[in-house]
Amino acid sequence: MKNIRSSNNSSFLKKIFIKLCRKLGFEIIDQNTFEVVTVDKKINDDLSLIGKSSINLPLGKVNITRPVKALDIIIRTCTSVNMLTQNKSRLFGKEKIEYTLRTIRSLLNSVKANPRLKKIKINFKLIDHNSSQENLEKIDIIFKNFGANYNLINLDVSKFKNEIEKINERGQEVSSNQISNMANINQSLIEAKKCEDLIYFVEDDYLHQRNSISEMIFTYERIASQTKSEIIICPADYPYLYTKADKTQNFLGHNYHWRKVEETLCTFLTSKKIIEKYWDKYLSMCKKEHAPFEKPLHEIYIKELCISPIPSLAVHFTNINSIFGLSPNVDWERIWEENKE
Repeated sequence: MKNIRSSNNSSFLKKIFIKLCRKLGFEIIDQNTFEVVTVDKKINDDLSLIGKSSINLPLGKVNITRPVKALDIIIRTCTSVNMLTQNKSRLFGKEKIEYTLRTIRSLLNSVKANPRLKKIKINFKLIDHNSSQENLEKIDIIFKNFGANYNLINLDVSKFKNEIEKINERGQEVSSNQISNMANINQSLIEAKKCEDLIYFVEDDYLHQRNSISEMIFTYERIASQTKSEIIICPADYPYLYTKADKTQNFLGHNYHWRKVEETLCTFLTSKKIIEKYWDKYLSMCKKEHAPFEKPLHEIYIKELCISPIPSLAVHFTNINSIFGLSPNVDWERIWEENKE
């Protein structure tokens, strides 16, 4: 009887102690069982709470002071052009529409993969140029199959054509494909100004890991809260990032390591505040073809933190020999296959 009473008293005191720790914001870890008893989870479980706290053991908790309210995913599509600036074939040698469809599926799969993302308003917009009605119907079917809404904008290049310099920074004539690309970026920036919080600009040949969207959102909250500033996230670990010996900084994100980068392509995530702050710089990319094309972005990264993950969260499915394409140490074939119809 004495042992039973002693056990009951011990259990009662333990519950009181756990409640007290929860109120004070402390976590109790049983290193013998790997249990975090204050939240009734294992150490390897996802302990972070979106909009509230980012927990990574053994580094502890980061209180989220910069919660994400909404995410607008703006996809720029053009299924009629295989490659913008190259004549080479892509990995797997398919028609462009196949990469577009798998890009969209990968994004929808990534949003669907984490139920906690339901706490954030996620919207999809497609800005399309010159895709056939047949291809647009294929895109529509994918969104319907996922039960997801989206807004389709048919790009009118003529609205922007007169604003684009016809000779680029290299002294060459700007191609018609590049003009439509610049017009599409311009339209996406206009749409970004209508958004509430974060914007993810995506080109239609990036296939995403299942955890891509949640990792970017949780990491944005964590690092923006730590640095007390808005940031830019590039989802791809490009091969060209390994061709230089630039100094960098490392960051611990949600479940990935991240590093500071000073160059990206045109697929990136940032906030409406950053877009508004550097509006003229972003817009300059739509008026003149720079060398490199993304030069205005790189100039922004001198002033604002831009990070990319190791390993990659998204893979740019271009030619296998391109330094702007396939990320190292990623199972490209698995990502390709898990996003087929």
